[in-house]
Amino acid sequence: MDGARVPDDRRRLLLRAALGFLQIAPRAPELRLLHRWLDTWTGVGLVVVGVERQGLRFSLSHIGESEWRAYFMSSPMLAPEGFGVAKTPWQAVQRAAWAAIGAPSGVAKDGL
Repeated sequence: MDGARVPDDRRRLLLRAALGFLQIAPRAPELRLLHRWLDTWTGVGLVVVGVERQGLRFSLSHIGESEWRAYFMSSPMLAPEGFGVAKTPWQAVQRAAWAAIGAPSGVAKDGL
């Protein structure tokens, strides 16, 4: 992707693939590398921008010690399409993003 514009459907597929692999325990070296890249504040930004390009808004809250909540929603007046709670902000964002755009039809989208 040498600077060329990536079509939105391709972006969605790439984001969905990355989010899917993040759901797997990082035992393989490739999965550890993916987690080292996206389990950071930079990773939070990359995931958020990717999901926002799909037309969803984002909210992140630090509720208390070791509790972060992330939401992706089309409107603040409607229930979120994706919701995630975790000990770290990147896990909460990844879970919410997976629930919003990653999980295939028929798979629970509860953000866990």
